[in-house]
Amino acid sequence: MRIDEFRIEEEPYYLAIGDELAIAEAAYHDGSPLLLKGPTGCGKTRFMQYLAWRLQRPLVTVSCHDDLSTSDLVGRYLISAGEAVWTDGPLTLAVRAGAICYLDEIVEARKDTTVVIHPLADDRRQLPIEKRGELLTAPPEFMLAVSYNPGYQSVLKDLKASTRQRFVVLSFDYPSADKEVAIVCREGHLEPELAKSLVKLAGMTRGLKDSGLAEGASTRLLIQAGKLIGRSIPIKTACRAAISEALTDDRELLAALDEMVSSLF
Repeated sequence: MRIDEFRIEEEPYYLAIGDELAIAEAAYHDGSPLLLKGPTGCGKTRFMQYLAWRLQRPLVTVSCHDDLSTSDLVGRYLISAGEAVWTDGPLTLAVRAGAICYLDEIVEARKDTTVVIHPLADDRRQLPIEKRGELLTAPPEFMLAVSYNPGYQSVLKDLKASTRQRFVVLSFDYPSADKEVAIVCREGHLEPELAKSLVKLAGMTRGLKDSGLAEGASTRLLIQAGKLIGRSIPIKTACRAAISEALTDDRELLAALDEMVSSLF
């Protein structure tokens, strides 16, 4: 991996919801790590892309999963031409280059990964590479950012207080209706009236949590539906494929969602 591969050359579209940009930039200049929490598809990753572009720093993103180990983040020895050659992991690469490292859905990773980020997330700003006997000190340009969805995680998959309290925290949610309409218009290439109907549909689905729906339609799903509609897919078909089927496999819930779509379109 080369760090130049992670540079964001063109400005990503991001519509600020509050003072999240000012807080994030202040945290960056103070050398503080950032924790983003909020529901799926509400704009956390896009925010990080926009922040990296504004700060002119490469953005190394890691999508965490339950098999992600410390070695996956820090690095490992690989056999090349009969020799053991050290290869930096994405976290080490970001520290060396003074990039932003974004660990998406951090609670999905194995527990040993949080141990390795602790010294990076406090005033030490250090990354121990035990296999090499090396201790990296992050340059001022480096920033650690993590995200998770508190409404989706179980008690067994939550951030410990000892981890959370190292971070400056930004709480994300779905934007207000007017801002969500603007986002869906821009990213989904839709007319305002159609975007309004999709946003109204999303609001209706978000009210189904007590009926067994784990999460309502995200802004991301509305944009995906809009793109399908822009490709001449019928509206109801697009909503079924991009929204309803993405939310649930339950037939009764799917039927309820279909009724919502029919009531609006």
